[in-house]
Amino acid sequence: MRSIILALTATVVVSAATKGPTTYNKDVLPVLQKNCQSCHRPGEAAPMSFLTYKDTRPWAKAIKQSVLAKKMPPWFADPHYGKFANERKLSETELGTLVAWADGGAIEGNPKDAPKPLTFTEGWSIGKPDAIFEMPSEFAVQKTGTIEYHYIIIPTNFTEDKWVERAEVRPGDRAVVHHVIAFIRPAGSKWMADQPVGVPFVPKRDTRARSNANSESGLGATTEMLIGYAPGLQASVFEPGQAKLLPKGADLVLQLHYTSNGNESKDRSKVGVMFAKGPVKQRILTINATQARFAIPAGDGNYEVKAEMTLKAPASLISLMPHMHMRGKDFKYTAVYPTGEREVLLSVPKYAFAWQLWYAEETAKLLPTGTRIECVAHFDNSANNPTNPDPTKEVRWGDQSWEEMMIGWMDVAIDAKSDPLDLYREKKKDVAQR
Repeated sequence: MRSIILALTATVVVSAATKGPTTYNKDVLPVLQKNCQSCHRPGEAAPMSFLTYKDTRPWAKAIKQSVLAKKMPPWFADPHYGKFANERKLSETELGTLVAWADGGAIEGNPKDAPKPLTFTEGWSIGKPDAIFEMPSEFAVQKTGTIEYHYIIIPTNFTEDKWVERAEVRPGDRAVVHHVIAFIRPAGSKWMADQPVGVPFVPKRDTRARSNANSESGLGATTEMLIGYAPGLQASVFEPGQAKLLPKGADLVLQLHYTSNGNESKDRSKVGVMFAKGPVKQRILTINATQARFAIPAGDGNYEVKAEMTLKAPASLISLMPHMHMRGKDFKYTAVYPTGEREVLLSVPKYAFAWQLWYAEETAKLLPTGTRIECVAHFDNSANNPTNPDPTKEVRWGDQSWEEMMIGWMDVAIDAKSDPLDLYREKKKDVAQR
């Protein structure tokens, strides 16, 4: 590996010498605008800004090391399986430019060579929202100890159905917000009906929204997921004609996971949505294959957990997001079609808990009725895992990051007029033939 990096560096230096010095304004800034500034700017997920030369210059060597090690931009899909529209990958030319700039002294260059600055909507990556739902008051995050999941109910007060084409969660304090999930609770739902509106609460365990809420017994009976936030997770942006349904009279129920970090803090997270401007032909649903029953032995470096689900109606696969915690090692999705043919949809050989990524299909993939989605994950509970909180402990399913989860999230599209429950229940004709 070291010889490959040295060879690449040498090639870059020679190339740079033939065309003159590589400068920030002329060469590096276009690469940063295309690949980095969406996160590397004030108020976003990255810890440093790359909007200006002054901000970027101190990080020149770190940028070089990160791109050569393929740590940045964050992207973990095995290129042998699937094609993804949102792939984060530098071209060899872009990578070489960043390396040459660092090796050449990180020169600023002529400001006149700089491209026009990108325009960002302040506080939102989706653009200016049509509606914003914010926590009514700040939540005080204690500086130490375990914080139970809290929930808060926020009425939408919509008098008509709304189709959401874009959605985003903005945490008030990213340092303490581990995740936020915004669930849609339809009007008349009995789920948490006895809880107060607008006030954070810890519900009884048997009434909590399980991560497999979109299961056969859960979808419709409890909730649908509108949007989630976790480190590295991007906003939801669907193609024109595709959207999630936010029914009239529905409430948003926010699931709030805070992690204490030694400092007292306050959070006031919010959800922004943009509505479809044209007719909606396909309804987007977030579904999953989940396995909550497992016990990872202490010290086991390659413990396997499997989950699967079978579609009872056709759907188009839009995107996938594997979810595990600190012991997550790898994750693979495989579609088993009614013909018996098997296709690996996504393989993530080196899972990273710090980057919860959706992998968006380059072209929507039709999943016929009877398609089985198989998910296989491995966990590293050994001392060789640098993120492992305690390799001497057996680990089971749990809410906190030092516990574990195994969820294969998927966004699928169905006909906007069809019933989402059809994905989970067998047709009466099929049942009668048994």
